[in-house]
Amino acid sequence: MGTINVVKNIKLVHPSCVVIVKIGTFYNVYGKDSFITSYLLGYKIKEKDNIPACSFPVSSLNKIENVLEKNKINYIVVDKRSNYEVEHKQINKQENNYDKIFDYSTLIATRTVTNNQNFKKISTLLLTLLKLVV
Repeated sequence: MGTINVVKNIKLVHPSCVVIVKIGTFYNVYGKDSFITSYLLGYKIKEKDNIPACSFPVSSLNKIENVLEKNKINYIVVDKRSNYEVEHKQINKQENNYDKIFDYSTLIATRTVTNNQNFKKISTLLLTLLKLVV
């Protein structure tokens, strides 16, 4: 099973968690999660198989976790090498700002791209993202 399919299955069980996947010496986030990590941490969104994605080095995981916890966003860390077993997770039972941060991050991303005359690209990314959610 491919990484994207595994992430989709995890998102079915944990729809408001950022799913962080360790692949080699990098962690990757896909779909909606890439907009959240891009907004909060400034990572660039790239497309992998027509799906928005962000990557960051293994050495940055503590920083990522701290920022997600500070913003009260649930997350799950899995490792591809160990058959996608959960390495770590943080679930805020009282409050989870996942949807609020996602809505704001896509608004900011849309404004930024529109200002840069790349509206078609962000529209395509958002349409692809909506297909993942449905």
